[in-house]
Amino acid sequence: MALYLIGDLQGCDAPLKRLLETIDFSPSIDTLYLLGDLVNRGPDSLGVLRRLSGLGDAAQCLLGNHDLHALAVWQGVRSAKRGDTLQPLLDADDSTTLFDWLRHRPMAQRAHGWLMVHAGVLPQWTAAQTMALAAEVEQVLRGPNIKTHLMAMYGNTPAAWSHQLAGAERLRVIINTLTRLRFCSADGLMDFTSNNNADNPPDGFIPWFNVPGRATQDQPIAFGHWSTLMPDNQRTTHMRSNTLPLDTGCVWGGCLTAAKLGSAAGEFELIQVHCEQAQNPER
Repeated sequence: MALYLIGDLQGCDAPLKRLLETIDFSPSIDTLYLLGDLVNRGPDSLGVLRRLSGLGDAAQCLLGNHDLHALAVWQGVRSAKRGDTLQPLLDADDSTTLFDWLRHRPMAQRAHGWLMVHAGVLPQWTAAQTMALAAEVEQVLRGPNIKTHLMAMYGNTPAAWSHQLAGAERLRVIINTLTRLRFCSADGLMDFTSNNNADNPPDGFIPWFNVPGRATQDQPIAFGHWSTLMPDNQRTTHMRSNTLPLDTGCVWGGCLTAAKLGSAAGEFELIQVHCEQAQNPER
């Protein structure tokens, strides 16, 4: 039995197929944990969702910001943006089945000693609290009023967490944290203006995983979302403050990366395949 954590796909089905062949993946005994942004910007979001949904419980997939955007477009809440590549998925005969599968994916996962999120965790959140807050969003995405909640999820405010938050503002902070967070202040104020690498933060902010005294500092965390975390000429993957970043820019012409988990806590082996993306879509 092998366990793999895999970074952002963003509609790159051919590299995913090649990666699964490289690791000799067997859905009867192995498990994939995909860290969100399954769809969009790449050439074959339809192929990705068909492949992953067909793997059943062998593919455990998180929701990322591009996945939530795809759900919003599907529900008519948002129009497609420049650079989106969702139309073949929207037009497919099995579109409704695939989007229904997508909206039932989790926002966070905790398994085999790891906490898994798409983007980040606020410094005051424990692993248990992260899972509980993720479940609040999962409940509304899976319910009958998904359209109403997707309409309310957009925006950068509130930019900080409070236990007193309720309704749409509470869900928005949870979603922004789990799917968009890169930089925050030491007390958890989030910044959404920059996607720079970790060495070039906005004034007054630091990468979320470097916040001193972060409540999850003793919890190994795997995440994606941040393809510019390292400069292009340093696109290797290693632990940072007990976190493992796995978005290595497949859709931007980088690699698709899997971390094969070892028997010891925090132990992993990296496997990468290059992406043949010819275009360089606008980030």
